[in-house]
Amino acid sequence: MNRRQLREQIFKLLFRVEFNPAEDMDTQVELFFDNDDTQFDEKDMEYIRGKYDRIYGKIDEIDRLIDEKAKGWKTERMSKVDLTIIRLGVYEILYDDQISAGIAINEAVELAKKFGQDKSGGFINAVLAKFTTQKEE
Repeated sequence: MNRRQLREQIFKLLFRVEFNPAEDMDTQVELFFDNDDTQFDEKDMEYIRGKYDRIYGKIDEIDRLIDEKAKGWKTERMSKVDLTIIRLGVYEILYDDQISAGIAINEAVELAKKFGQDKSGGFINAVLAKFTTQKEE
């Protein structure tokens, strides 16, 4: 899988967080990889699982930061798709040294075009743009 495809799979796995209690997430991860729709090689599974685990481990911190930066919006009011994409984007901007902020935002907007509503891309772009100066600090 290429980077975009891997990111999409991470998004899909991370999206499950919105619908399952924390104690069920290990089972959800197993179910995610054990499906007939997508075939994962060992390297891709390791990458997806590793990045998912790192994001999931910081989800409370990421949500707090989103609530601080997204003026007039709180995470509990955001659509589940938009929130999941923003969480992934914030993680990539602030914690992933392999990905530039510009690429993280661009990829988040692409995910929004595919999975979000008509105005999701603009909303996600605006929220994530507020994190770009934070990475430089």
